[in-house]
Amino acid sequence: MIRSRWVGLLLVWPMVLPFAVWAVLRTGGWTPLWQWVPLVAFTPYAAVASVIPLLLALGLRRWAAAALALVTSAVLATAVLPRYFADGDQPASDERLRVLAANLAVGAGDTDALMDLVRSLDPDVLALQELTPAALERLEAAGLRKRMPHVVDRAVDGVHGSGIYSRHPITEKPLIALGRFRQARGVIRHPSGHEIEVVSVHPCAPRYDYKVWCWDEGLRALPRAGGQLRVLAGDFNATLDHGLVRDLLGSGYRDAADVTGNGLIPTWPQQGWEPLPGVTIDHVLADSRMAVNSFGVHPLPDTDHRPVFAELGLPRFTGH
Repeated sequence: MIRSRWVGLLLVWPMVLPFAVWAVLRTGGWTPLWQWVPLVAFTPYAAVASVIPLLLALGLRRWAAAALALVTSAVLATAVLPRYFADGDQPASDERLRVLAANLAVGAGDTDALMDLVRSLDPDVLALQELTPAALERLEAAGLRKRMPHVVDRAVDGVHGSGIYSRHPITEKPLIALGRFRQARGVIRHPSGHEIEVVSVHPCAPRYDYKVWCWDEGLRALPRAGGQLRVLAGDFNATLDHGLVRDLLGSGYRDAADVTGNGLIPTWPQQGWEPLPGVTIDHVLADSRMAVNSFGVHPLPDTDHRPVFAELGLPRFTGH
């Protein structure tokens, strides 16, 4: 009897409790320590691993621990599994808006490969992060400006630059600049008559304690949905398990990957940039009035991120 009690105390409960705490923190959106901000991105892996203490507790007949482990696994599965299934209902749409977003890793992303993506996917909008003046010069020399003549250029040396290329006329909006990160914004005048605000998203990466506030403020500064149609595209340095992203979705956006059942495809780090397991931190968030016709994740050599692409359906334009 005593031995059985010690098995529960020293083996089962130490395995069950960390997953239970994970589920509570993820559900509540709390951040007890700054390290939790990058760690919560790995919730899909925690959801799978949470089955292990459940099986252990059942096998050893530790019923109280098994009950807690079952609830924990259910909570984590409820958070993660919907990303694997496509949404059935889509808003009525007329014209399309094709959006491609790519983090160029301080401008190092392969120019020819990116131009191949532009030619094959034929985006209306290209949102770039970590765009440097040298990378911009290479892209324009390769013909990007000919295919997408309208641009919001906020390129700068280092990781802080961004930009938006568009096939349609675009009017620049005030830059979101926090912690030296420059999130470009512009309003596209689509041939359908719609005006759509696009943001090239790239807040600070929350790798250190002093950068978490910059990451937090960079996400909070993004425009909420409502009124004008909006699309947020790029490197969010956050997954759907971060409360700030869920707040954006709650304001009236939908994640294109989640809507199409592709929400568990990792976008960082891409193959060759391990050892970390992949997480989904690059997104296209579209106004919920838009349909999401398709979504894809694509390789791009010489960068640690995989570009993301979404074809969106615009609501029928009724005029003013």
